Amino acid sequence: MEALTISSSVLSLNFPAASPGDTHISKPKSPNFRCFPEPISSFRGRLTHRSKSKLFPSNAISSPSPPSSVSAEPSPPEIEEEVAVGEEKFDWYAQWYPVMPLCDLDKRVPHAKKVLGIDVVVWWDRNENAWKVFDDMCPHRLAPLSEGRIDQSGRLQCVYHGWCFDGSGNCKLIPQAPLDGPPVHTNKRACVAAYPTIVHHDIVWFWPNSDPQYKDIFEKKKPPFIPELDDPSFTKLMGNRDIAYGYDVLVENLMDPAHVPYAHYGLMQRDREGGRPLDFVVKKLDMDGFYGKLDMGIGQFTAPCIFSLRTNPTPSEDQVNGVVASASETKKSTQRRMALVFICIPVSPGYSRLIWAFPRNFGVWLDKIIPRWMFHVPQNLILDSDLYLLHLEERKIKEFGPTNWQKACFVPTKSDALVVGFRRWFNKYAGGEVDWRGKYSGDLPPTPPREQLLDRYWTHTVNCQSCSKAHKSLNALETILQVVAVGLVCVVAATMQGAMSTAARTGLAILATACFAASRLLAHFVHKNFRYHDYNHAFV
Repeated sequence: MEALTISSSVLSLNFPAASPGDTHISKPKSPNFRCFPEPISSFRGRLTHRSKSKLFPSNAISSPSPPSSVSAEPSPPEIEEEVAVGEEKFDWYAQWYPVMPLCDLDKRVPHAKKVLGIDVVVWWDRNENAWKVFDDMCPHRLAPLSEGRIDQSGRLQCVYHGWCFDGSGNCKLIPQAPLDGPPVHTNKRACVAAYPTIVHHDIVWFWPNSDPQYKDIFEKKKPPFIPELDDPSFTKLMGNRDIAYGYDVLVENLMDPAHVPYAHYGLMQRDREGGRPLDFVVKKLDMDGFYGKLDMGIGQFTAPCIFSLRTNPTPSEDQVNGVVASASETKKSTQRRMALVFICIPVSPGYSRLIWAFPRNFGVWLDKIIPRWMFHVPQNLILDSDLYLLHLEERKIKEFGPTNWQKACFVPTKSDALVVGFRRWFNKYAGGEVDWRGKYSGDLPPTPPREQLLDRYWTHTVNCQSCSKAHKSLNALETILQVVAVGLVCVVAATMQGAMSTAARTGLAILATACFAASRLLAHFVHKNFRYHDYNHAFV
């Protein structure tokens, strides 16, 4: 029970209501934005055309005067400090990107992943004792190297024609080339693009530029530092999930605890009407991200991938965030602390990947005795419970245009401050979209059937070593129970002529029935927790 209590407390964001003495945001200087209930075509027309009616002149429509009995429309939350820049834009290809946690990578096989629209293969080079990230494409006939294997010499081998590559991407063997012929394997065109790779916080990261000038980029720029993941006194169980909606929707959803009582009702909070005012404010925003003050601590977005929430931040973290720590806050640093770390990875339009960790410095022993997959079961259900609505929401945002987000959405309360801050960063520095470098047309993929959209097997189970092993073990147990049930039935049938007492046969029949029922219950548990679990908000 203690394990469930800690897991629930880490997963839920139960922020206290703002007290009367809390500091309020200063009067916004930005223009008011309205929510348009009309069809999207009508909305676009309002953005591009003025009325030509004599009864309603254009100036009356563009700047209406609200009736005296109606209060002025509220504006979205303001950012306290925003660093002014020129035309500088965020460079998506000059950043470190996480690929996968080490705990979910198998050194025996290559792994296929997509990050920033780039198909990569992650594999373990035992000759250099290091993880490598390559382009997932053999230079010979463009076959995926992730479908290959690690050969007896520790090289990555393409199984289409057997070409082999070392940890630097150099081709070391072309079986079809004559031994006494020219060394065609040394040609530059025979090489695979190898990306700078490093293990940081037990996660494999790569730099999405294979140009040789970035070979030692780690010495100049390191992946973002997350204090809790570097502190041995904190537990740091991780999970990962492929998500069927885009990077920007994923980030803003994780910054929005106000949706928890409603979208995750029955999972993280039992009060259906648990919503209340939340006092959030974005303190500082620049091209590298922003941080905000929350009722329960500090929320920080480190562009482009990391969003973290910290309770009782230590003085050093406060100094980094520009907040002066008091003596009482210093004392708190020795108390129970936890953080919610979300690493959001852009995959392709309409798809993203989430790596999460909920480090805490209490109850650490629980993670050593409770299998990791047991933590993932409720965490995946939480992701499932709002996945469908966010998938559809993304398409509405696309219809309006990402840069029109703040005009299309009505966000008048402080609870949306972090979301507004992210959209401000996304629009100002990234132009409202991820730079896919022309790989995609800009259209979102079509919406698949609900069962496929909420599939958990291919989006998580096969990519998680703990859940994959549990899935195989529980399936094996189900088979054993069925075999035992059939065997017991056969024994009862064979002893019907009196070789066994009636009481004994009855006992075996009951045991057979129990084994069969247990196998059915286990099959339902496996399907619901490792393959597909729907969530209907109307009946929860």
